[in-house]
Amino acid sequence: MHLGHHEFNDNIALEKYEAMLKSDRVLFFDSGEFEYIIHHYIDHGMIHKAKKAITMGLSQHPDVVSLRLLEVEVLVFENQLEKAEQLLTKIQEIDADNDETMIQKASIFSKKGKHREAVNQLKKALHLTEDPADVHALLGMEYLFTDDFENAKDQFEKCLELDPYDYSALYNSINCYIYLDDTEGSIEFLNRFLDNNPYCEVAWHQLGLQYLDLKDYNKAIASFDFAIISDDTFVGAYIEKAKVLEKLKRYNEAIELYTITLSIDDPTAYALLRIGNCYERLGKKELALKNYNKAVTEDPLLDKGWLAITDYYKRDKEYLKALQFINKAIDIDAENEKYWKKYAKINNLLGFYEESERGFRKSIEAGDASLENWLDRADMLRTLGEPDAALVCLEQSLEFYPDNAEILYRLAGVYYELKFIDKGENCLHSALKKDSEYSIILEELFPNVYEKKQVKQICASYSK
Repeated sequence: MHLGHHEFNDNIALEKYEAMLKSDRVLFFDSGEFEYIIHHYIDHGMIHKAKKAITMGLSQHPDVVSLRLLEVEVLVFENQLEKAEQLLTKIQEIDADNDETMIQKASIFSKKGKHREAVNQLKKALHLTEDPADVHALLGMEYLFTDDFENAKDQFEKCLELDPYDYSALYNSINCYIYLDDTEGSIEFLNRFLDNNPYCEVAWHQLGLQYLDLKDYNKAIASFDFAIISDDTFVGAYIEKAKVLEKLKRYNEAIELYTITLSIDDPTAYALLRIGNCYERLGKKELALKNYNKAVTEDPLLDKGWLAITDYYKRDKEYLKALQFINKAIDIDAENEKYWKKYAKINNLLGFYEESERGFRKSIEAGDASLENWLDRADMLRTLGEPDAALVCLEQSLEFYPDNAEILYRLAGVYYELKFIDKGENCLHSALKKDSEYSIILEELFPNVYEKKQVKQICASYSK
């Protein structure tokens, strides 16, 4: 690739500057060279080097406003807002109509949460700037900060009018439509955009996603096809089209597309996992398992891959093999609540009740505080002959699911079993008031309690 004249000279200036830093000499650079050097350091996050270059640049060019503005930019980046404001005031005394001073002032207002003031500054800058697209983008972001998605959308669309290759603006425009819950509007916008930019693969891809949201699968597929025509290496379009084909149960076609992505880019665990799922739906179990294994080899942290292998063996009632693979998954990520839940259910099927209870407990501790987990753990504790622990578990679950009938019936049953008759009666009344039909829980899980005369009378009084 050949560098343009300015880019070539700028790179020479940067190399010359860095060579100077390693020596004891001080060389002269014009202000434009300093601007390039400072921008380079800011863009690469080398703020300390940028500050040093600003100091040196101002020592050689003390009256150059653009260097002072870069000093302001660094101060804003470092959150030294008061210093930045003071410096901006001085700059405005020298150059009152500089659009960059207004942009930097807007940045300070934005950092302070004063987004309306930031918008006013940017509107002023818009009348003066030579780069209106950049200002429209900044305005769009300010509107986003205040959840004004309608105005934000308009600004990002103006960016696209000025630069149709500004994909950041394109994505932001679509996100605004999503926030506004206006799928039809986003489709109209994308179709208008594509009328003028018919080979924009990103827009076709986004259009496909919007049709997918409406479950218009045929139009979604057509849009992804146009994205692929526009760029036959666009992996995202192949993946999305394949996912639609899966929904339509066209598994062989989906496999073809997922396989194409493997040849375009490095194999992804996700594509291999989907290929495995398609083969399993087609009844080709060996090929399914082969691809599941490839997926977890490619990405050992892919929880869906380990769960797919575990479920594969579980469906075949090969519970010991399923347990072996869920244990492998837990060895890799012992904080994954999905793994522990699956571990608990497989151990239950194997009759390993202590391990099953441990799995439900670990799943809850890892973050899955679902009602199902609490109930399964409580039931397992009773199976293990630990009603006191079951009682503690159920009382804790009420903190997450207050007045839940399934919990209340179990609590009533455990209270009666532990001879806390008054508490059991109170819980039973609460459960029946909540949902009398769920009294079958008491009948199935606590038959000895359900047969008590007093309990039958209470239940009967709510069935009338």
